[in-house]
Amino acid sequence: MMLLATVGPEAYLGVSAILFAIGVGGLLLRRNPIVMFMCIELMLNAANLAFITFAHELDDIGGQVSVFFVLVVAAAEVVVGLGILVAIMRRRPDATADDLDVLKG
Repeated sequence: MMLLATVGPEAYLGVSAILFAIGVGGLLLRRNPIVMFMCIELMLNAANLAFITFAHELDDIGGQVSVFFVLVVAAAEVVVGLGILVAIMRRRPDATADDLDVLKG
């Protein structure tokens, strides 16, 4: 009978670091505001994975509480930020992150 190996916290933290690095890379390299917005969300989810991993390893609920607050902030960011981005992209479909003058009334 073969025993299944358990996945340690190093694997979860490694996945979290890779996801965070992909988010940072996408944020620095891409110019489309919606793609940049998705990269920020990816970075938040990577931080959530690290919080949950540490909460499980330390047997503490503080990491899970932190994830709850991060999810609340991310939801508010989606509502406000995505609304602004969709309004800008409707007005100027070729807008990039450098076009901040669109936000001026």
